[in-house]
Amino acid sequence: MSEPTVESAVAGDAPQAVAQRPRIAVAAGCLVDGAGRVLIAQRPHGKIAAGQWEFPGGKIEAGETSRAALVREIEEELGVTVRVARPLIKVVHAYRERTVELDCWLASAWSGEPQGREQQAFAWVRLDEIDGYPILAADAPILSALRLPAHYVFTPPDIGAEALLARLPQLPRGALLRLRLPALDDAAYAALAARVLVAAGGALRVVLDRDPEMVGRLGAAGWHADSGRLAALPSRPAVPLCLASAHSPAELTRARELGFDAAVLGPVRPTPTHPDASGLGETTAAAWTQAANLPVYWLGGLGPGDLDAVQAHYAQGVAAIRAYWPA
Repeated sequence: MSEPTVESAVAGDAPQAVAQRPRIAVAAGCLVDGAGRVLIAQRPHGKIAAGQWEFPGGKIEAGETSRAALVREIEEELGVTVRVARPLIKVVHAYRERTVELDCWLASAWSGEPQGREQQAFAWVRLDEIDGYPILAADAPILSALRLPAHYVFTPPDIGAEALLARLPQLPRGALLRLRLPALDDAAYAALAARVLVAAGGALRVVLDRDPEMVGRLGAAGWHADSGRLAALPSRPAVPLCLASAHSPAELTRARELGFDAAVLGPVRPTPTHPDASGLGETTAAAWTQAANLPVYWLGGLGPGDLDAVQAHYAQGVAAIRAYWPA
């Protein structure tokens, strides 16, 4: 990917100064093979940030769609032709002199074998190994999107313990599972969470929403903050994975500023529990999502059947309750 300037955003720059910088639109591709490895390329000697690693791609030319730019750039850099790809995430990163808008796609099928046509090294890397490579700072939200699943399941607030445990095998494998059980006190919640963690094994990534300390003590995957707690937090809790509920661009910005891994935006559509409340609608949700600079799940009147449509707007996936727990 051709970088326009040094690999370092300038801390403390005034918003007006950032807004006046030239903006460059770039298409980036995450090629993921059947083993779940992603292809990264090393910036060659003589280029800015030489030696660092990035996702391949390049500048979107005038009149060119982002997908067309992706196909062209991957062909030019690696000699392969992308056949199947979908939007993954949009990222805006401010450098010293310019602002880069990364339009990132997830490619799952291509023809040809990659080769370094620009004398760059490249590597197929598992996501649990990628931290061993110095990745460009601008690509950090892309890594978060690659590491997160498409399904974020919330438990029904009134579900009983035995019913919850019995239904776990029916949930999408690899999904995030938020234990949202407001009727339980903290002791009962922790006891049930411990049982869920054992029953889920490696099939689900369990997310808690009580005291963040409970996440480490029980060995859960992460922690979820509602919008009230998000506003009150002085800093990100020291847990592996942090997600937050958001209902506005300001709350999405707050989650990003705290270093959260993802947010849940909603309601996108009216829901059975709030039939008179209008949702954001797909147009507004898409605009907020694409400006968020972090992975965003859509919540409200959606289910697994909406996944393709949601991801076409660069959302990470779907968050839902009833759609995953049918009667």
